[in-house]
Amino acid sequence: MQNKILSHDQIQHKVKRIAYQIYEANVEEEEIIIAGIEGGGLKFAKKISAVLEDITTATITVCTVKMDKKNPLKSGVQTSIQEEAYINKSVVLIDDVLNSGSTLIYGVCHFLKVPLRQLKTAVLVNRNHKKFPIKADYKGISLSTSLQEHIEVEFTSKNDSVYLN
Repeated sequence: MQNKILSHDQIQHKVKRIAYQIYEANVEEEEIIIAGIEGGGLKFAKKISAVLEDITTATITVCTVKMDKKNPLKSGVQTSIQEEAYINKSVVLIDDVLNSGSTLIYGVCHFLKVPLRQLKTAVLVNRNHKKFPIKADYKGISLSTSLQEHIEVEFTSKNDSVYLN
């Protein structure tokens, strides 16, 4: 059974709020790297970057972060931009759902290979049971869920939604 947790309008509100939080933390920056984890994270990152482009004069660079989410250690992490492009920049690593924390922590480890001005994380849904010591700096909603429950995020043109199964 699906329980709708967030409607399209609620998600749009959370996208705007997170974008403004990112802007406030980066007012002085000339460029902000928005790094979306491939899949729902990248779709969420693109929505945030669209709002950022409307509210700041900073250059917003969207970076795709690729990894095997089931085995990130084996596959490694690849990005659509070269490491030199984010040296001494402000980076925001984005995913749709923070489950165990493994995807975000491997993504963070990848970006920490070079000196950054700052590194923050953002998620639409933060589940409150993690295996790894990582937190989302910006989050749309926090849920206390059981390990058996599943969060499903759907990004469609006019009907974004989040379900708890």
